[in-house]
Amino acid sequence: MVSLVNVHASNGRKVGTIITAILMEEFNAAEFATTLTWHSEPKAWRVNAEDSTLVIETDDRTDFWQKTHYGFAADNGHFLFHEVKGDFRLTTKVKSKPVNRYDQAGLMVRFSSETWLKTSVEYIPDGKSKLGVVATNQGYSDWSSQEITQAGASLFYRITRRDNNYYVDYSLDGSTWSQIRMTHLVEGADTMKVGIYACSPQGKGYEAAFEFMKVETINTDTKVY
Repeated sequence: MVSLVNVHASNGRKVGTIITAILMEEFNAAEFATTLTWHSEPKAWRVNAEDSTLVIETDDRTDFWQKTHYGFAADNGHFLFHEVKGDFRLTTKVKSKPVNRYDQAGLMVRFSSETWLKTSVEYIPDGKSKLGVVATNQGYSDWSSQEITQAGASLFYRITRRDNNYYVDYSLDGSTWSQIRMTHLVEGADTMKVGIYACSPQGKGYEAAFEFMKVETINTDTKVY
């Protein structure tokens, strides 16, 4: 459950609200939260409680994409999710060891195979990798991207939902955030699946280590842009 605590100054004036997380999974135990569920569970994954990481080793030819440009539909990427109603903020930190072209790991929010959003760095071995967001509406994906040199670095990602608008940011340190996408998902449902994902469209052997997964509520004071 979410706890809201109003904070007041000595004069009684309200100065803010403390919001506790809906979910805070730090992967520091042998088993993770029972509310987390796999979509397309990878053959090889492990929780390293000493390092507080969930390590996913991707299966071969796994991806999330719908039709645009390439003409194919893929929905077999690895996605560990929690179900959420209403507005929220989803955050993670991931360290990648990419091997194959388009190896990727980050965050995903999803209503169905035809309506979802993901953010990550997609690895380009013979050039600069692509930091970006894929938004999929009505069964068609679009990919917005920018070049990034830190393909194997630890990166923070967050997605904020407000009124079915989505604000996507990344950070190198978890404190200073840069926005990379503002978009909308065409879906009337209130409940959606939110979590971390990884996939390898063109190979196998890629490892992604997630340090935590956090889901929080937001309020009118939460800065999204």
